[in-house]
Amino acid sequence: MHQKRTYRNLAQKENLVSFRVAVKETDLFVHARRPLEKMTRDFTLRHRGYIEAYIEKNQDVAKTFNPWHINGPAPIIVKNMAKAGEKAGVGPMAAVAGAIAEHVGRDLLSYSDEVIVENGGDVFIKANSPVTVAIYAGGSPLSMQIGLRVNSAKKALSVCTSSGTVGHSFSLGKADAVCVVSESCSLADAAATSICNHIKSKTDIQKAIDFGKSINGIAGLIVIMDDEIGLWGKLEIVPIQRKKG
Repeated sequence: MHQKRTYRNLAQKENLVSFRVAVKETDLFVHARRPLEKMTRDFTLRHRGYIEAYIEKNQDVAKTFNPWHINGPAPIIVKNMAKAGEKAGVGPMAAVAGAIAEHVGRDLLSYSDEVIVENGGDVFIKANSPVTVAIYAGGSPLSMQIGLRVNSAKKALSVCTSSGTVGHSFSLGKADAVCVVSESCSLADAAATSICNHIKSKTDIQKAIDFGKSINGIAGLIVIMDDEIGLWGKLEIVPIQRKKG
């Protein structure tokens, strides 16, 4: 059963149509120039198939919390997940949602010059004008009150969020939200998980940011725990204005 994601109600962009595609555990919310549900489903099945086939032959890859070193041939999406895990110091499955969002999104760019793909809080963005990504942080008073404004007109960007208090994904940390910006959705996903693992209390926020800064390929990050927030990088934070009614 897929969780109803009420925060998606705020995800809107003028001149794009929105639709949802769910395949097994993958639950995508997509914005594109036109309805591309069938193509999105086909691309999702393809990339999930690559991952599932690799796991069938390398079952430990789905269980390990440690970086995975690939020996021999592997699909590009699995290589991206493994590389992201190595950079962030986590297992490759920490990057799976982001990897699927990005690979499906890049496939869709052949049919729509603007594409936004959200997969469980991990967002791949290629848009011709700035996009604001609302930050969902569970019970924090800052949840859905602020957003991250990103400009992906020249190059696709990704914004991925991990939480120790929200969702079913495994986390060793207790942050309400760790949000990471990167050109790689796989890396942003893995890094968000890894940084979140470092946060047990508010006093860990700065330490976690310092750790995140050391991960090559990250452009910026946000840490939210209860009523406190930590920021690093060239970020444009804006207030979220909810529509009335």
